[in-house]
Amino acid sequence: MHKPIYFISDAHLGAEEKEIEKIKEERLLAFLDKVKEDGESLYILGDMFEFWFEYNDLIPKDHFKILSQLRNVVDSGIKVSYVVGNHDFWLGDFLTGQMGIKIFKEEVEVNHQDKKIFIAHGDGLAKKDFGYRILKKILRSRVNIFLYKQLPPDLSYPLAKFVAGKSRAQADKREASYVEDYKSFAYEKIRQGFDAVILAHTHIPTLENLTYGSPNSPQRGIYLNIGDWFKHFTYGKLLEGKFYLEKFV
Repeated sequence: MHKPIYFISDAHLGAEEKEIEKIKEERLLAFLDKVKEDGESLYILGDMFEFWFEYNDLIPKDHFKILSQLRNVVDSGIKVSYVVGNHDFWLGDFLTGQMGIKIFKEEVEVNHQDKKIFIAHGDGLAKKDFGYRILKKILRSRVNIFLYKQLPPDLSYPLAKFVAGKSRAQADKREASYVEDYKSFAYEKIRQGFDAVILAHTHIPTLENLTYGSPNSPQRGIYLNIGDWFKHFTYGKLLEGKFYLEKFV
């Protein structure tokens, strides 16, 4: 009998007013308790934090409870993986070295419960999102990261959170138009032989059975977009070879 594989993304911790952040944090702590109790693996598909930036000896203090709980999940024997999202460009070695979380800077292909699964945050997948794909290269530049580190933390963090908030507000307006591009992307991956494609980024929870090919020789697969953890509080689950999209209440 298999244990569940869990998928979560887009909590954007630190983005909202204190009252909303408290709700997000409490639900996330409870969800991580659930993962610790019965899970086998947890995949975080990016943007857990509104903004994350590490200096050599400093990390953001606001997320201490979540980080502690994640460490408890790892210590319980659960494998935790983090697939980098568009708010995670400046992750250092803290999550890997101190937390025991495996980091994937790009998409990842995994196998669980006899299912071949393609996992990615999803930023830059839409065909019309050409400008962002250029920006992505700029933000990941080692030179730009080094230059930003020269700013004192009390200046760099408020500035980065302000810019991240503006970016998220604009993205929420345009990402609904990307839905068909994401579905087409999933079709292509299923055609390549994947049993499931799991994405995030759009903040739109989706679970669809896709069929590709002729009626006599169809290829079937799952497209799962796990939504977000600030409006929908949704997550994905794989159990006994079946994928679920669930809401945490």
